[in-house]
Amino acid sequence: MKIGRRNLALGAAAALALPSIARGQAANVVRFVPAADIAALDPIWTTASQTRDHAFLIYDTLYGLDDSLTPRPQMVEGHVVEADGLQWNLRLRDGLMFHDNTKVLARDCVASIRRWGVRDSFGQTLMAATDEVSAPDDRTIRFRLKYPFAQLPNALAKYSPSPCVIMPERLASTDPFKAVTDATGSGPFRFLPDERVPGARLAYARFAGYVPRADGVAQGSAGPKVAHFERVEWQVIPDGATAVAALMRGEVDWLRWPLADLVPQLRKSRDVVVTVMEPTGLIGKFRFNHLHPPFDNPKVRQAVVPAFSQMEYMQAAAGDDRAMWRDGVGFFAPGTPMASEAGMAAFTAPRDLARAKALLKESGYAGERTVVMQPTDFPIYSAMAAVTDQLLRQIGFNVDLQTMDWATAMQRRAKPEPVEQGGWSVFHTGWSGADEVNPVANVWLRGNGKSAAPGWPTSPRIESLRDDWLRAPDAAAQKRIAEQIQLQAFIDLPYLPTGQMFTPIAHRASLTGLVLGLPAFWNIRRG
Repeated sequence: MKIGRRNLALGAAAALALPSIARGQAANVVRFVPAADIAALDPIWTTASQTRDHAFLIYDTLYGLDDSLTPRPQMVEGHVVEADGLQWNLRLRDGLMFHDNTKVLARDCVASIRRWGVRDSFGQTLMAATDEVSAPDDRTIRFRLKYPFAQLPNALAKYSPSPCVIMPERLASTDPFKAVTDATGSGPFRFLPDERVPGARLAYARFAGYVPRADGVAQGSAGPKVAHFERVEWQVIPDGATAVAALMRGEVDWLRWPLADLVPQLRKSRDVVVTVMEPTGLIGKFRFNHLHPPFDNPKVRQAVVPAFSQMEYMQAAAGDDRAMWRDGVGFFAPGTPMASEAGMAAFTAPRDLARAKALLKESGYAGERTVVMQPTDFPIYSAMAAVTDQLLRQIGFNVDLQTMDWATAMQRRAKPEPVEQGGWSVFHTGWSGADEVNPVANVWLRGNGKSAAPGWPTSPRIESLRDDWLRAPDAAAQKRIAEQIQLQAFIDLPYLPTGQMFTPIAHRASLTGLVLGLPAFWNIRRG
């Protein structure tokens, strides 16, 4: 099974360039093309990576992650651990301001932590270990814990969706299941809502009141966040060839996800740099909806595995260059301490379509309509959805492939209703390997039902093992438990990893200072 990819020429794309893209480059503006438009401004309400990228422009976090994924103090000066690890006092830096020119106070941080802790997987774990989080004064955040939780800075530092961003208490008091629409933040740039054109453009202005850290090195989401540009503009260009043509002509500065077929042409340009921003790669996901037929039945989910080929997904999404992707990927990022070969024969054994068909028949599948969402403006996930459409049809599913834009897909995937009421059966996404280094960081491995990420799997065994991992006495014990979690994941199938992509970014050679890990707009200059 092979899904063809578009072969587009830059010359043809030039004729399609969007008229809204201004020609020439203003020295104080950087123009960025995201992978897709954002559906919501609130990074707590959605796990969409575009909203995460938007969030790091306008919000700051208490801790940041450096290139080694080590948490570093960011909004805090540091912390003191007392009472045998049961009390943490975090001290805010002086001079922190919100975009409405009010001071960032500890109570704002407490409200932000509580709201984040309801929705985020790592946040839920932290809050389960917490008796109380409070603000004894304007600059102190105090955690009183039920048991020692050494991962506390890691939880507050995570930059994957959803990060623990700090917003004013008046906004952080919003129901976590209702999206905040007021983007008053605490970060180096201000959102300009009056300039937003849905599906086309977002704009940000440097916030003069932001005080960067005075120490450290700008790495990942850690260190001094110095904004050298007065403005950041996001140009949403759904057609990948048009975006590449705009970059080649200097109409935009940076593409988050250049079309794989055109990367070789970009590499030939002296004016463009193609590089990999995420050293741990992007791990794709085939996510089942566990709430409704057909995939509420574990036997139906298991029927997909014998015919499932990560290679086919990677070739469709990332091209034929094997240096840009790998298959044989399990539930933890390859090359990281918790990765193992436990259960991997399910993916690496020869594919067997006949076996998949037989398992589906044995499962009791009754021909239920299976809705696969395909975001046509997000090429890699559109390609994955096309592979899934063909795969499920070959096995014997009644597939309804529904095309939509990414923003619509992100809104729809939050719906827990059945397909007859506008729900879904399968969607595709991908997260950085940095988010899958252990069972606490990997949001998609949660098995806590309706409190889990969209897809809502229930797995008491995975949840129990996850708790064991948190309390393991050493790295060797954690490794053994992670192997058990992976074996259980092959039984419960919260999702299917579709492979690891080393997705490139492309930017003008004149743009320097980019950090690794995430699209960050501090530290960069035009040289």
